[in-house]
Amino acid sequence: MDEEILSFFDLTQVPIEIEPLDFGPFKELIDRDRGIVAMGCLCEREAGKEHSLSPTCIGHLWVFENLRPEELAAVINTGLRRVYQKGHEVFCQGKQANKMFLIKAGRVKLSKLMETGDEFTLDIRKAGDFLGENMLLEDTLYPLTAFCLEDTLTCGFDKAGFENLVLENPNIGLQVIKNLSKRIAWLTSRVGSLSLSNLEDRLYNVLVIVAKEHGVKNNKGYTIQFPLTHEELSFLVGAHRVSITKAMKSLRESGKIVQQGRSLIIIPVGIADPTQGPQYSTGFD
Repeated sequence: MDEEILSFFDLTQVPIEIEPLDFGPFKELIDRDRGIVAMGCLCEREAGKEHSLSPTCIGHLWVFENLRPEELAAVINTGLRRVYQKGHEVFCQGKQANKMFLIKAGRVKLSKLMETGDEFTLDIRKAGDFLGENMLLEDTLYPLTAFCLEDTLTCGFDKAGFENLVLENPNIGLQVIKNLSKRIAWLTSRVGSLSLSNLEDRLYNVLVIVAKEHGVKNNKGYTIQFPLTHEELSFLVGAHRVSITKAMKSLRESGKIVQQGRSLIIIPVGIADPTQGPQYSTGFD
């Protein structure tokens, strides 16, 4: 196991790496119409019964779209499963970007350390989210730190393993390049939602994104069950903390959000859905 990983953990907390799967003992079904491979996954064995796993498989991610069934099988076969305990770093800002992965269980906070010494929370990622695609760039560094908010299971690739996979399956590399190009176009189309001049709308859009990704749906809307500080929101929205405090008050007074103890309920209203782009016009679908 590489020295970088060992430096973060004592002997009882070393991330677990599993050798490439032998498909023989496992049931496998290839749905050739959808190009999806479904099989008994070792992630379930690593997570145990106490953890709820995302149904998303590493082969279902956008970066691996439009692969042939045998290529998807190679992707799943090569994936490494790693377990990190709550409080540990998955990767660290400023270090060489050398892994990309799917979060199968757990929750990860992405933060950035500024030159002033201040640390800002940029996002909170949950089971089913994909991180580290900047590994595909040549000699790049992690711009952020990924910190486990709870015990976390990941499934993915280190750089050397992924490069070997592409060498053995050249079409995987070609399709990944095409998928990255599509992703850039999609992200460009979302820039419009960040250019809203009204701070309340920008803040509400951010809250909608957080609520849909991390909240619990109910008859009122979505409930965010963990605290979000105004400082964290200010960095996500791109505004001063004092302005966020005023905007939050306005949103409460207008009935768009409801504070209940440490939980925040986001009420759906007829504004653009920032997760779907400007062509959609409802807060929650």
